[in-house]
Amino acid sequence: MPVVIPHSTYYDRKYRQGPALIRARRPYLIPNAITGVCLLAISVGIYTYTLRAVGQDDFDDVKVPDQPRKPSEAK
Repeated sequence: MPVVIPHSTYYDRKYRQGPALIRARRPYLIPNAITGVCLLAISVGIYTYTLRAVGQDDFDDVKVPDQPRKPSEAK
């Protein structure tokens, strides 16, 4: 007679986390949160640095053309 192995899963019938999954994830919760905060801080830092660097550009040396002339009416 074949041995039937029961189906095991970390989720219940409503697809919520079971106690086993919560226990399995617990050791990684704090390190993953710290990593996420570090990545967020690096991204925000690069973004603000870029905006400040671009905001310091001075365009006084760029020659702005005069307003275009209106075409004269043909007679």
